[in-house]
Amino acid sequence: MSDPDYFNTIEKPSVAEFKDRGSKFIAYTFPIADTSQFKERLAEIKKEHPKATHHCFAYRLDLDGNNYRVSDDGEPSGSAGRPILGQIDSKQLTNVLIIVVRYFGGTLLGVPGLIHAYKTAASLALQVTPVVQKPVEVNYSLQFDYTMMNDVMTIVKQCNCTVLSQEMQLFCRMSIAVPKNRLEEVLYKFKDMQGVVIENVKLPL
Repeated sequence: MSDPDYFNTIEKPSVAEFKDRGSKFIAYTFPIADTSQFKERLAEIKKEHPKATHHCFAYRLDLDGNNYRVSDDGEPSGSAGRPILGQIDSKQLTNVLIIVVRYFGGTLLGVPGLIHAYKTAASLALQVTPVVQKPVEVNYSLQFDYTMMNDVMTIVKQCNCTVLSQEMQLFCRMSIAVPKNRLEEVLYKFKDMQGVVIENVKLPL
């Protein structure tokens, strides 16, 4: 990734279709945040296409490049999942899932034909969904007295932080996601405020 403060992803699902010698390939793209969302989407597609011959997929999550998975789902090894992942990587996307459903048309396409078909279907689906650039965010928890709510929210809004959760009592707790490129500024401002405790949150993988 060229800019570590931002990453490219998609916000909306899309679908595209590719046909070759009677076989139909329907590609679905989804934005996903974790593997549980991947499992939900795959289950939905299998339910929607119970008679399909194959449900092949690839996804890439997170920014370190190591969290990905490919499946040929019964197609010859390397002929489906890898070409799909290749399309995600060619656009340098992350937190993206592509599932390609195949209905067999009676004619064998051979490995080169399959690679071409899965690659093309995935590429077509990515062409119809806009790529968005999102800031890399770091999660922090805040604790502060209720009387400081306005001051805290001012910093949160000024620095484009996202409020993930909040508990409002006399003593407040708030989880926020801080854009990585504003992190120093945010920490400086909060550490400068009396009575605000800010801690980095390590999220469970």
